[in-house]
Amino acid sequence: MKKVLVTFVLALTTTAIMAQGSTSSQPGQEQATNKKQIQDPAEYNAYIAALNIQDPTQKAAAMMAFINQYPKSIVRMDALQQAMAAYQAANNAAKVAETARTIIQEDPTALPARAIVTAVERAQATGGDANALKQSCDDAQKGLQALPTWTKPEGVEQPDFEKQKKQIADIFYGAAGFCALQNKDYAGAKNNYLKAIELDPNNLQDVYQLAISDLESNPMDLNGLWYGAKAINLAGNNAQVVQGVSAYVKAKYKAYTGNYDGWDQIVAAAATQSAPPQNFASSIKPKPTPCDIAVDAVKQNDPGTLSFSDWEFVLSHANCSPANKAAADKVWEAILAKQKNGDADVKLKLPAVLVISATKDTIQAAITEENQQAKKADLTVLLEKPTLHPPAPGSTVDVVGVLTAYKPEPFMFTMEKGDLPSAKPGPGTKKPPVHRPAARKRP
Repeated sequence: MKKVLVTFVLALTTTAIMAQGSTSSQPGQEQATNKKQIQDPAEYNAYIAALNIQDPTQKAAAMMAFINQYPKSIVRMDALQQAMAAYQAANNAAKVAETARTIIQEDPTALPARAIVTAVERAQATGGDANALKQSCDDAQKGLQALPTWTKPEGVEQPDFEKQKKQIADIFYGAAGFCALQNKDYAGAKNNYLKAIELDPNNLQDVYQLAISDLESNPMDLNGLWYGAKAINLAGNNAQVVQGVSAYVKAKYKAYTGNYDGWDQIVAAAATQSAPPQNFASSIKPKPTPCDIAVDAVKQNDPGTLSFSDWEFVLSHANCSPANKAAADKVWEAILAKQKNGDADVKLKLPAVLVISATKDTIQAAITEENQQAKKADLTVLLEKPTLHPPAPGSTVDVVGVLTAYKPEPFMFTMEKGDLPSAKPGPGTKKPPVHRPAARKRP
C-alpha cells in the first residue's frame, strides 16, 4: 500500500506538452497559432532537431543540451516540458521529478509539473521520508490554491484540459488527505480523500487511506469498513496488498462486531458498488457490551442457577441501565431466597476465598478468580465472633455467613454473621516450626 502508481501521474502532462511544443516559428516567420518566435537560426535548428528525435532517452538528453546551450531561449520552458515528457516515456521517474522541480521553480503556476512533484514526494513520504512529507503537504496546498484560477494551456483542447485538471486535482486532494492522516487529523483526511475519490473512485491508495481515516476516528465511522472492502476489490490479484488491507480492516470489523460473520458478504457487495449503501453503518451490529451480557444472562437463565461469579458480574453492572437494575434485582432476590428457611437465616458457604487483609473482627477477601489474581477485595466479612488468630493475607480460607448487601461500583459484597470453619495456608505462607522435646543424654 505504500507504493504510489506514478505512471498515470506522469502521463497526464504528455498531451499538453506535445501540443505546446510541436512547432516553433522559423526566424522571421509569422504564425497565428504560436506567438513564440526563435530569432537565431542555429537555436531554431537545434530545438527542432531535438524535437524530432524519436528515441525518448536521446530526445531528453538533446533537450537538456539545448537548454544548457541556450539558457535564455524563448522556448526554454517548452524544452523543459519536452524533456520531462521524454523522461516519462523512457520510464525515468527520478529525472521526471527533477525536471518538474526545475519547471515549478521557474514557473510556480505550472500545475502539471507541481502535481508530478507532489505525487513523487507523497511516495517518498509513504516510505518514511519526513522532509518529503513536509514538501508534499506544501505543494498540495499550493496546488489546490492555484487550481481554481489555472487557465487552459495554449494548444490544448478543452476536453483534454478538463480531464487533465481533474487528474491534477485528484493528486493534490490525495496528498492533502495523506498529510492530514499523518497528523492524525482524521476529519481533515476524510474530507480530502472524499474529494479525491469523487474524481477517481478506483484510486486504491486513496480509497484505502480513507478507510483508515474513518476507522481510526473516535467514534469510528463504520463507512470505513466499506472503503476497506472496496480497497480489497481494487487490489485485484495483488495478494500482498489484499492480505495487508484485509488484516487491518477485518481486525477492525471483529473488534466492533465480535466476530467475522457477514464480512465476506460486505467484500463481495462492494465489488459492484460505487459508494457505501445509505444504510450501511446501521446494518453493522456491534458486539454485546458487558452491560448487555449481564441482562442476557438473567433473561436466558434462572438467576438461582447462576454461579457466584455470574451473580457478581450481573450485580456489578446494576447501574448500566434500568434493564440492568431489573436483572440485578432478580439476582439479589435469588441470593436472599437461598439464605432463607422460613424466618431463619441460612448461611452460605464460600470456599477458598483469598484473604486480602484481616483483623479479629473483619476479613477483606477476593471471591472470583479475576479478583484473586488482581488481589482485589470483593467481599467484606463481618465475623460473628472475634478470632484470636486472623488469617494471614495471601492465605485461602472458607467462610460462611449471610450476604446482607452489595455495592456495584467498586463491587463489594457484605457478609454478616461470618465464621471460619477452616483455613488453608496460601502461597508463601510459612508453616509454624515444629517444637520437639530435647533428646535425653544416655547415662
